[in-house]
Amino acid sequence: MKKVAVIADGTCCLPVELVKQYDIRLVPIYIVFREKSYRDGVDITPGEVYKIMRRRKDLPTTSTPSVGDFLDAYREASHKAESILCITLTSLQSKTFEAALVARDKAKEVMPNVPIEVIDSRAVAGALGFVVLEAARAVSRGADLSQAASVARETMGKVTLFAMVDTLYYLARTGRIARAASWAATLLDMKPVLEHTPAVGETTPVARPRTKTKAVQLMLKLLAERVGNSQVHVIAHHADELADGEKLKETIGSKFKCAELHLTEFTPAMGVHAGPGVLGIAFFAD
Repeated sequence: MKKVAVIADGTCCLPVELVKQYDIRLVPIYIVFREKSYRDGVDITPGEVYKIMRRRKDLPTTSTPSVGDFLDAYREASHKAESILCITLTSLQSKTFEAALVARDKAKEVMPNVPIEVIDSRAVAGALGFVVLEAARAVSRGADLSQAASVARETMGKVTLFAMVDTLYYLARTGRIARAASWAATLLDMKPVLEHTPAVGETTPVARPRTKTKAVQLMLKLLAERVGNSQVHVIAHHADELADGEKLKETIGSKFKCAELHLTEFTPAMGVHAGPGVLGIAFFAD
């Protein structure tokens, strides 16, 4: 039996092979479309969601995993681990952390001998992914619950996500970027660059490039400023823009000393709010 089972919500944008390698249990967010709920990445594919999004009508919404979803995940994990570490996306933009906490309290009644720690990563997408991944890697090296949680919190202090959105239309519609609300009326056709760090816990505007090329150049410039000559861990993201995502990954690989470099789809559970066309860079430096 393992010392620790690592659980995360499905917005962490980790490559499937790493999820399998480190036995990370993902609890999916729900995509709600025409009064039906679909588990993101399970019952509906990213391509299907983004195809709906591009129509800009009858748009889907999202719903957090239920307390029962997390409780089921805890029960399953308890059969193969002595303790459980659950890491969720930022509580400032989702009720997922709250659901995981309530499930932890309920779990004490049915499995009182299994310690469960729930961490609000205050991160999103690949930045959350790296917090989860580093904790899981620590577990694979023999870390106990306290040690794995410590690694997760340490990683929270390092990770950043930069993202270019194709339009502010979707974020303005859902109110997920209040600090950029003043941009929305006039800049829907620009390519805003946003930043998310656990220190802030919310997505904030950085700049307002007029083209995708300039937005990508800015993200690469900001990445260079943040990491310098250090080795960097990177997850590049794309939302229904595979060719652009592959090009971004290739550019990062050629310009930076990458300890690891991955390309993943930007989870539709977040893409519902950010829209298709997103390109992103989640990273931390050694």
